[in-house]
Amino acid sequence: MTVGIVFVSHSTRIAEGLVELARQMAPDVTLVAAGGTDDDGIGTSFDKVTAGITQAASGDGVVLLCDLGSAVLTTETALDFLDDAERASVRLLDAPFVEGGVAAAVAAQTGADLAGVAAAARSAIDAFAASPGDNAGTRAGEASVADPAPTDSRAPAGYSRSVTIVNRDGLHARPAADFVKLASTFEPRVTVNGRDAKSLLAIMALGLVKGKIAEIATEDPDGRAAVDALADLVETGFGEA
Repeated sequence: MTVGIVFVSHSTRIAEGLVELARQMAPDVTLVAAGGTDDDGIGTSFDKVTAGITQAASGDGVVLLCDLGSAVLTTETALDFLDDAERASVRLLDAPFVEGGVAAAVAAQTGADLAGVAAAARSAIDAFAASPGDNAGTRAGEASVADPAPTDSRAPAGYSRSVTIVNRDGLHARPAADFVKLASTFEPRVTVNGRDAKSLLAIMALGLVKGKIAEIATEDPDGRAAVDALADLVETGFGEA
């Protein structure tokens, strides 16, 4: 059983598009689009949100993400109609709609509990904050003139491997999600160029395009197997190269 996710948007197409995107990385998670008014116009629907919560509640809880302020108001109204037992397993998140939604879906796919899925969504708030040396003007998916500066580019004391990104489109959303899913199966902490290997948004924020080096490392004495598994996955090209 996994945590279900409901996307509440003013647009039917936006909600459905986000479900389609997230499902590429979280095929086993219940993802529900609650977009548009009752007749699919621009706006939000109490009935759609309520039905979405019911549909997503078959697992270990439900998280909801909203695109704009009035969507939050509609969702809060729907939550007010839940009984106490239902309300206890539902979270309305203050997180970026797209980035937070994708991060939440990947966390749910890895088996994270309600708190873990919520934390993954909220991590989107600062995961893409520009750090010194970053090319802040580069659009997502484009190569930077300078590599994004990791939090700490020094390899931790312990075990590490340096691998070259071979995917034509770099470490984009799908392979990044596969990487995070694998990292999440290991208990030891592992980093990629200083970023948490279990954070989808942190990995994507590195901007690892084809030909760039990923330093996969751990300080944990038990982390060698995790580093090797992740490095081997990168070297395979995630089935795309």
